[in-house]
Amino acid sequence: MSVDEIGKFIGALLILTGGIASVISVFGLIRLPDVYTRSHAATKSSTLAVLLTLSGAFLYFLFSEHFISVRLLLGIVFVFLTAPVAGHLIIRAAYRSNVKLADISAEDELYEVLHGKEGEDNADR
Repeated sequence: MSVDEIGKFIGALLILTGGIASVISVFGLIRLPDVYTRSHAATKSSTLAVLLTLSGAFLYFLFSEHFISVRLLLGIVFVFLTAPVAGHLIIRAAYRSNVKLADISAEDELYEVLHGKEGEDNADR
């Protein structure tokens, strides 16, 4: 096997892995109970799936056609930077809109951060 064939194989393997991660992400969106956990599945695993697919396409074009695609590199960078931030902002907007947590959620840790503990607020005054 030559280096080009190994590079093409690794690129195809990354594309396949990205597709599998995308399917796992869909199962997370279907099975998880509320908007917060669904968003976690959407942002984390979908971002990983897109990054694996784009990285595989980049490697495949690099080794098969000896072509460095700046568009693929920019796509990798922008997805890596924007998807988690967008997911965080969507969830923060949902929380501030009083979207309820699932019944199986153990604790709302953000409530204490945003609203303060009642006992501490009264003791300081």
